[in-house]
Amino acid sequence: MAPYLDEVFANPSGIHAASQRARNAIEAARERAAALLGATRPLEIVFTGGGTEADNLAVAGRALSGNERGGVVTTAVEHEAVLATARFLERLGCPLTVVGVDGTARVSPEDVASAVRPDTAVVSVMAANNELGTLEPVREVADAVRAAGSEAAIHTDAVQAFVSEDITVSSTGADMISLAAHKFGGPKGVGLLYVRDGVALEAVVHGGGQELGRRSGTHNVAGIVGMAAAMDEAVGDRVDFRRRIGEARDRFEAGLRRAVPDIEVNGSLRHRLVQHSHVRIPGVAAETLLIRLDQAGIAAAAGSACHSGAVEVSHVLAAIGMDETAAGECVRFTFGWVNDAADGEKAALAVADVVELLR
Repeated sequence: MAPYLDEVFANPSGIHAASQRARNAIEAARERAAALLGATRPLEIVFTGGGTEADNLAVAGRALSGNERGGVVTTAVEHEAVLATARFLERLGCPLTVVGVDGTARVSPEDVASAVRPDTAVVSVMAANNELGTLEPVREVADAVRAAGSEAAIHTDAVQAFVSEDITVSSTGADMISLAAHKFGGPKGVGLLYVRDGVALEAVVHGGGQELGRRSGTHNVAGIVGMAAAMDEAVGDRVDFRRRIGEARDRFEAGLRRAVPDIEVNGSLRHRLVQHSHVRIPGVAAETLLIRLDQAGIAAAAGSACHSGAVEVSHVLAAIGMDETAAGECVRFTFGWVNDAADGEKAALAVADVVELLR
C-alpha cells in the first residue's frame, strides 16, 4: 500500500499519466479479486467503503433497481447491515420476510425458498454468523430458491467467512457477495461487492458515477490495493489457518470445559467457523466478565464487535430462543492469524481464573 499513500497520489478518475498510474493499480486489484472469487469478468467487482456499504448496495440496490419496489427475504440472524437496510426498504414499501432459524442459528433452505414471492427481488443469507460463527447453507439456499422458479438475486454477506472458508461464486451459488478487507488482514474502510454480470443495481451512493455508476466517490487506491493483497494472502493461507486456529480454539474450549464444567457452547458445533467460540457462563454477567478479561489482557466481546461498545441482548441470541438472562451471560471469543495453539490454553486458564473470582 505504501506507494499509493505517497508518490502515486493522484485521483484515479483523471486523464493524465499520474491518474492513470492510480487507475492501473485499481484495475490490477480488481482483476486479482475477481480471479480469487471465481468471477467471470473483473468488472463484476465493485469496490466499496467496507462490508456494511457492500451489504447496503446489494440489498437496497437490488430491491430498488426495477420499476416496482422489489421484496427482500432474509434471515433473523443477519448482520445489522442487512437487517437494518431491509427494514428501511420495508418503510419505503418493499415487502420484507424474515425467516427464523433453528437453535444453532442455522436456516433451512426450504424455509427460505418457501418465503420467496413473485415480487421478491433479493434473498440475502450470510455465509457465517458474525456472533456465533454458525455456517449457513448458502449454496443449498441458492439451489432451493432457483428450483422454486424464482428469479430473485441471491446475496451472501461473506464478511466473516472469507478468511477461513472457500468463498467463491461457484461454492456459494450467489449472484452477489460482500467482503470487508479488515476481516482477513487488510485495511479498514474498504470492501467489495461481487455482482454477477446482468444483475441490475440501483446506486445507493450518488455522485461522480465511479464503478460503472454503481458506487460513486473517489477511490481509496491504497485501501483497494491492500485489500487485493490481503485476499491473496488469506486464500493462500487458508489450509494452515484452519489447522492452526482450529487447534487454538479447540484447546481453548477443552481447557475452559475442564475448569468451568457448566459452560455452554452456543451455535452449531458441526457447522461453524474454526476461529469462533461463543460461550455462556451461567451466573456470570457478560459485561463484568469483559471488563475483568480486558484487565487480564484478553479482548472478547458480547454481541457483534461492530456495535458501538454497548452490551445489550443480541438479536442473534434472541432468534435462537435465548432469554434475556441467559443472553446476558454470553461472551464471544475469536482467534486470528496472530494466535497459536498455546494461546488457546493460556486464554482458557485466564478466563477460568476470572470466572472463579467473580463467582
